[in-house]
Parts: sequence; structure tokens; C-alpha cells
Amino acid sequence: MNISNLLLWGFAATLILTMLMAASRPLGLTRMDLPFLLGTLFTSNRNKAPLFGFAAHLVMGWLFALLYGTAFEQSGLSTWWFGMAIGFVHGGFILSVGLPLFTSLHPRIANPYQGPTPTRQLEPPGFLALNYGRGTPLVSILAHLVYGGVLGMFYTV
Repeated sequence: MNISNLLLWGFAATLILTMLMAASRPLGLTRMDLPFLLGTLFTSNRNKAPLFGFAAHLVMGWLFALLYGTAFEQSGLSTWWFGMAIGFVHGGFILSVGLPLFTSLHPRIANPYQGPTPTRQLEPPGFLALNYGRGTPLVSILAHLVYGGVLGMFYTV
């Protein structure tokens, strides 16, 4: 496995994914602020949370790049379309399983069955993160398709 290649393109792909998600907020496509959500996992300071969340998201992007690299190596395919296929599965998993589990671990996201409390005031994502807007699933899937496409296009087996 070409680790240095994965670290480089995993970093680039994660930056692109994060930019796509961030750009979709002012366009009214979603209300999900991923760096903020991840950051509030580590701090209650709402001003510092985006910085911590951005760093956490970059690390997660690198870890997922290693999984993509393993898939590329095992299949012998390192193409943009195979990367996008993995990205589709990745995005679907995040929306259907990852975010609901994240809600149960996050100390500041309200429980979907009990509502907000003095410490749990952030809105839970809901099914497919639809609580953050009807466009959230589409934007998330498209961003993960681009993430996988970048990794597949530039990773060399």
C-alpha cells in the first residue's frame, strides 16, 4: 500500500469534501456544519469547536483513505469510478448508521427521544440527517462521491 500517496490524496480529498459541505450551507442545501458538530464532541466552547472539528475531520479523512487504499489494493482497481462506488457506500453508511450512532456518543446532541436538556442542546441529525435540511443526504452523498473519485483517480496501486 502506498501510504504517502494515501496521506496526500486523503488530505486533498478531505479538504474538497469539507469545502463542498461548507459551501452547501450558504446555498441553502443543508444546515449541517460538520466541523462544528465534530468539534462540540471535544469542547463546549462554540468558538473553538469548528477548529477542533476540522482537525478531527482531517484525521478521519486520512483513516478512511487507508480503508479506500485497502479496497483499491485488494481489488486491483484504482479508478475514479471504483473510488466513487466506495464513496457512495461510505456516504450511505455515514448517513444511515454513523450519524445516528454519533448522536448516542455526543455529549451535546439532544436525544431524539427526550429532547434538549441544559447540556444537550444541539439538534440530532435524524434519519439520513434530514433534520439538517432536505438537501443534506444529497449533498453528503455527492461530497463522498467526489472524495472517493479523487482518491481513486490519483491513488496508484
